[in-house]
Amino acid sequence: MIPFFKRVREARRPRCAALVAAAGSSNRMGGGDKQLLELDGVPVLVRTLLALQNARRVDTIVVAAREEHLVEISRLCKEYGITKCAKVVRGGESRVHSVLLAALEAGDAELLAVQDGARPLTTPELIDEVIALAERCGAAAPAVAVKDTVKAVNSDDTVERTLDRSTLRAIQTPQVFQADLLKAALQAALESGAEITDDCSAVERLGKTVYLTEGDEANLKITTPTDLILAEALLRAREDGL
Repeated sequence: MIPFFKRVREARRPRCAALVAAAGSSNRMGGGDKQLLELDGVPVLVRTLLALQNARRVDTIVVAAREEHLVEISRLCKEYGITKCAKVVRGGESRVHSVLLAALEAGDAELLAVQDGARPLTTPELIDEVIALAERCGAAAPAVAVKDTVKAVNSDDTVERTLDRSTLRAIQTPQVFQADLLKAALQAALESGAEITDDCSAVERLGKTVYLTEGDEANLKITTPTDLILAEALLRAREDGL
C-alpha cells in the first residue's frame, strides 16, 4: 500500500498563473477598446476571464491592462464572479513588457499561461490541455493548420516565393511555460530590443523547444470589427450546439 504522504506528493500538480495581455491599443478596431466591447451582452475580456476561471489547472489570474481601465476591469471581475483574478496591473509599452510585468506579480506560480485578453471563445478544456502539456515539456501552445496559401513578399509587394503550407501553423493562446523560462525569455527580448509577436518567439530565441497541441479554429483573436461579427456567429453556433 502506498503511504498517504507519498500519494499526496505524487498527485500534486504545478501551480499555474494565467497572465492576461489586455493592454493593447486596439488601433485596428476602429474606435473603442476591443477588450471592453460586448460580445452577446458580455465584454470580450470577461468572456476570456470566465474561461480561465473555469479551467481546472488555472490557480490564479493576473491581468495587464491600460491604466485607464484598471478600475473598470477590477469591477467587472467582481460583477461576474471571477474569483481567481488576484491582480489587475498596469501594462507596459509593449506586449512583451506587459506580460513580464504580469509575470512578476504571479507569486510562486511554477507555470505561467499567457492568454490574449481578446480571445473570448477560448475554452476551459483547451486551456487545461495546453497547461497539462507544458507540465510535461516546459513550453507549449495550441496551433491550427493554415488554410490559405501563404506568400513571402518583397518590399515592393511582389511575390518572392510560396511557402509550404503543410509546414505552417497559426499559433493561438494560451501559451504556457515554466515560470523561470518565460521571465528570462521576456527579459532577454526586452534588453535586446527584439521584435516579438508572441511569447513562444521569446522562448525560441533562447534555443528552447516549444511543443504544440491541436488548437481550436473558433479560438480567434478579436482584432478588427469583422472578427467581432464572426465571433458572435461562432458563439451563437456554440450555444445552439452546432
